[in-house]
Amino acid sequence: MDILVAEDDRDIAGLIAHYFSRAGWRTHITGTGDAALDSIRRNPVDLVILDVMLPGLSGLEVCRALRANPATASIPIIMVTARGEEGDRIIGLEIGADDYISKPFSPNELVARVRALMRRSKRSEPAGGGALRFKTLVMDLGRHTVTVDGREVKLTAKEFLLLQYLLEHRGRVLSRDRLLADVWGYRYTGGTRTVDVHVRRLREKLPLLVDALVTVKQFGYKLVEEDDEVGS
Repeated sequence: MDILVAEDDRDIAGLIAHYFSRAGWRTHITGTGDAALDSIRRNPVDLVILDVMLPGLSGLEVCRALRANPATASIPIIMVTARGEEGDRIIGLEIGADDYISKPFSPNELVARVRALMRRSKRSEPAGGGALRFKTLVMDLGRHTVTVDGREVKLTAKEFLLLQYLLEHRGRVLSRDRLLADVWGYRYTGGTRTVDVHVRRLREKLPLLVDALVTVKQFGYKLVEEDDEVGS
């Protein structure tokens, strides 16, 4: 697996590369946002570790550019922020980051997050793949695509997994903690706001979910069918 680490602190970048090498992954390091974009466009990677505070283009601008390009829109992205920069973390999630981690962080925790994200992004499907349907939405698990009325909608890796989980558990009330555990795949410490941001992104990209994906106050979410009782 090839991972790009966009980090201008050489010591941190070197430490990350060391731990990733131990995990058997190839690491490419860039120190600026412009160099990160150029590197990814020339040599596609499987995942990006993206520091928010990069020289030149910021990590947020790089993330936005990657999500806007169909060729890189589905690459998993983990944002790295300084502790206390909640605003940057939320913005990062809103523009398409799949996860974030705050400095200072444990390299082992970062490795665990990468493993969890890639395991769920590339998990194998049964023979034939299969498909999930909701109204005019079709989720093709084998091809890893989502279409509405026959038109493809581009989702990030985490958006795809969250939508799949909601479709597989439609009609059930799902707590934010359960979604974090089952979709994010580890004991997540980022806070339940992460779920809310991803749900909002799904509603924005898939308008047919606006009324169907119901918020259960102070608990979580429920994907309902048209004839389900929403107010119960």
